[in-house]
Amino acid sequence: MTIRIGFDIGSTTIKAVVLDEQNNILYKSYERHMAKVRQKALEKIKELKEFCNEPFSFAISGSGALGLCEAGHLPFVQEVFASAAAIKKFYPQTDCAIELGGEDAKILFFKGSLEQRMNSTCAGGTGAFIDQMASLLDMSLEQMNEASFQCHKIYPIASRCGVFAKTDIQPLINQGVDKADLCASIFQAVVNQTVTSLAQGRKIEGNILFLGGPLYFMSGLRKRFEETLQLSPEQSTCPQTAIHFVALGTALCAQETFTYDNLVERLDQLVHMPMQMESGQPLFENEKEYEDFIARHKMHDVQYDQLETYQGKAYLGIDSGSTTTKLVLLSEEHKILYESYTSNKGNPLDVVLQDLKEIYQKNPNIRIFGAYSTGYGEELMRVAFHLDGGIVETMAHYVAARYFNPQVDYILDIGGQDIKCFKIRDGHIDDIVLNEACSSGCGSFIETFAKSLGYDAKEFAKLGLKSKHPVDLGTRCTVFMNSGVKQAQKNGATIEDISAGLCKSVVKNALYKVIRARNKEDIGKHIVVQGGTFQNDAILRSFEQELGYEVIRPSIAHLMGAFGAALYAQKLHRTKSAVLDAKALEQFSHTSKSVACNGCTNHCSLTINVFNDGTRLIAGNKCDKMIKTIEKKEELPDLYKEKMQMLDEQKQKYKHDQKIAMPLVLNNYDMLPFWTKFFDCLQIEVVWTTPTTQKMYYDGQQSIPSDTACFPAKVVHGHIVQMINGQENILFYPCMTYNVDEHQSDNHFNCPLVAYYPENIAANMEFGDKFFLYPYISLDDENSFAKTMKKTLEEADLHYTKKQLKNALQEGLLERQLFHEKLVQKHLDAVSYARAHHHPMVVLCGRPYHLDPLINHQIHQLLTQLGFVVLSEESVPRQDRQKVYVLNQWTYHARLYQAAKYVCENPDMELVQLVSFGCGIDAITSDEVKDILKDADKFYTQIKIDEIDNLGAARIRLRSLKEAIEEGKED
Repeated sequence: MTIRIGFDIGSTTIKAVVLDEQNNILYKSYERHMAKVRQKALEKIKELKEFCNEPFSFAISGSGALGLCEAGHLPFVQEVFASAAAIKKFYPQTDCAIELGGEDAKILFFKGSLEQRMNSTCAGGTGAFIDQMASLLDMSLEQMNEASFQCHKIYPIASRCGVFAKTDIQPLINQGVDKADLCASIFQAVVNQTVTSLAQGRKIEGNILFLGGPLYFMSGLRKRFEETLQLSPEQSTCPQTAIHFVALGTALCAQETFTYDNLVERLDQLVHMPMQMESGQPLFENEKEYEDFIARHKMHDVQYDQLETYQGKAYLGIDSGSTTTKLVLLSEEHKILYESYTSNKGNPLDVVLQDLKEIYQKNPNIRIFGAYSTGYGEELMRVAFHLDGGIVETMAHYVAARYFNPQVDYILDIGGQDIKCFKIRDGHIDDIVLNEACSSGCGSFIETFAKSLGYDAKEFAKLGLKSKHPVDLGTRCTVFMNSGVKQAQKNGATIEDISAGLCKSVVKNALYKVIRARNKEDIGKHIVVQGGTFQNDAILRSFEQELGYEVIRPSIAHLMGAFGAALYAQKLHRTKSAVLDAKALEQFSHTSKSVACNGCTNHCSLTINVFNDGTRLIAGNKCDKMIKTIEKKEELPDLYKEKMQMLDEQKQKYKHDQKIAMPLVLNNYDMLPFWTKFFDCLQIEVVWTTPTTQKMYYDGQQSIPSDTACFPAKVVHGHIVQMINGQENILFYPCMTYNVDEHQSDNHFNCPLVAYYPENIAANMEFGDKFFLYPYISLDDENSFAKTMKKTLEEADLHYTKKQLKNALQEGLLERQLFHEKLVQKHLDAVSYARAHHHPMVVLCGRPYHLDPLINHQIHQLLTQLGFVVLSEESVPRQDRQKVYVLNQWTYHARLYQAAKYVCENPDMELVQLVSFGCGIDAITSDEVKDILKDADKFYTQIKIDEIDNLGAARIRLRSLKEAIEEGKED
């Protein structure tokens, strides 16, 4: 009897299957290899000795096996090929197979032509992603799965990688969202990632086979797939061999024969084969160098006092961060009476509740005269425990850093998933850099990785201090770094070398990916570093090595936010604090429920927190419409809101029996007045799609062919679906290489995505019996325009003369000009109002399509809540062409430079730039806008936006901008 053995060695597990001649499974196993790939493969063959009495066929597959097979000259089967072989053999009726592994995700299409899609180097939406989320929620995978079936609401969570998801999930945790809802939302994020990133325009339909560990073990995840793809029970199959399927296919494909002794010898040689790896300079050459380093940093200690015997006034600071909660109680002399640094474990309120109880237990007579909060959970803490106020975390950290070094000119704070960099000039925060939605270079990655290897973060960090050959992991996204670390382990790197290598990479990412420092002078001479991550001596040492000089790390680097909040409380509060006393804490309770706000079409996901004393906190809102007080609030001018109202009026302006549908996307936010008037002249009414919603985006996600496109481009697909499902038979969406020439730039191109996205739509979507017209047009040449439009409209049996079309063109251009003049007048009115009522102004710069509420996440409303009058780059009065130091050939980008110059000429204005992830042109425009503003000593604030629905980082930036402006006024 010929035995066939197949191994599947993935990123985290090793699977083995033994088949007989009739393809019966004699043996199967599924185990974690803990990165010891070669040793585990050898152990597994020894375990299978009973099946190896005669020569047998053997092969290996999997993402963790290629290097092993190359080094040992062992037969390798590509895993997609192995899966396809097993599917065709055992489940021939399959139309599509979805397989999720530890760091791999694959879709195999069998219907029509055989095709496979696989993730490249990103582990978003895989088992590793779910593991990270379970760690964040402090739940086991089994608990997550069970909880997901109790959900009542699905929240939009990005799943591009664990970093983006944490950015969405952490605020929801801080708002008190039910964990059952979070678990189901995480599973839904995995589904969305699979559909958008892997399907890439091909529909997932028919009979679906679910494979891989996450889908096998988590029925809740399968449920989300089944509901999203609208699968009937007959269409969905998850076999008992789902976790062994690649190994099963590998055994089927195994052809090369071995004897037991021969294979054991080869694997044994691999285990003992020396490895060659690139390594860097050790953190410390010897023990004395480390002792001197520790002694130097101990010079920046704080003093402590006994809480139990203290009788003076005390001041409380709470920093509710992304992964941890910090609490500090200070004496009048700035001595620490009590400190706490605790993992949130999914419930920061419980952490603070226990800390406050302990404070009152140790000193029942403590007199707290000021209590302030900061961080992501600032508002939740303030309302829950009746604190006296809140402080934006940038200011809290600056107040704390200034205590240790009054001359501080640069602060770098690295937290769990945040990096905050502040440049100080003349005693005020001059520039702020925050990581917007990526936590490469933050502490949470090291913590998560340490846990995966069975270490706590502190123990893991200490190992790095002993490294002699730190692994060079470069400066990459943490997901890529994760793959690099796994590979280093497979190559035989020690835990010590990996720990040190990670610490060096965290520092390089912070310096070169977030701060984007070009040299030491860009940073400063008096540097204070802080945040829990800098408690790691290895990271601190790596930072000093990379810079080449010494910095200050206070002994309470991990508590600086809370310390600063307590100092701030002491400065501002003079009466006894309203913070809950010991009796009130004993009765403290908290419930939360999720509701959808129906105040407008945004339908924000609100979390209503109710406390035992009747206090309520509504979180998750992007405006204050549903929670404003009875007193009439001043409604500040907002040009984003004004233009949306103008567009709504324009859409309803012309009515005709003949109708044509157009998508309100990309450049159509700029061209809507033109097209409504143009078609009106032809006795045609344009029916526009509605502003984008999350549901609309998901409706079109299966047809998105590339995950690298910017979010404004991705949402186009949902608009086209709405048009296809509508009543109009003619769908019109032209390609426009050029925009209208506004004479503000050397040329007037649209960016390639804006110009040619209709081609993408035509190639990736089905229109049934409807006409989809997407001609190439230019508004500069009326003869060419008329000729093209005549031919295009005739395809839909609409006949016009060239004269009619030329006249409609001119009427449309005039309408667009009048629309813009009206927008400029509204701008001037808003400026007059702001100056008459002494309000600061922000020119919120982006593209016309940043008007879309799903794309801009209502950041303009956040600005008005903060007291700013909001203007737009499009509303800025036209000026003479600006001299810039980049190629100025894009209409929308020329408006940015104009707006930047305009802001420089107006002392009461600031500029905030919206940038979409994936916009290559903005890599240039953002630097140019920043340089224009810097030349006039203006702040530059950039906010990156994507499908991520959380405004945490944006809120910090904008509140910090407001604080900096107010500090400047005091001078």
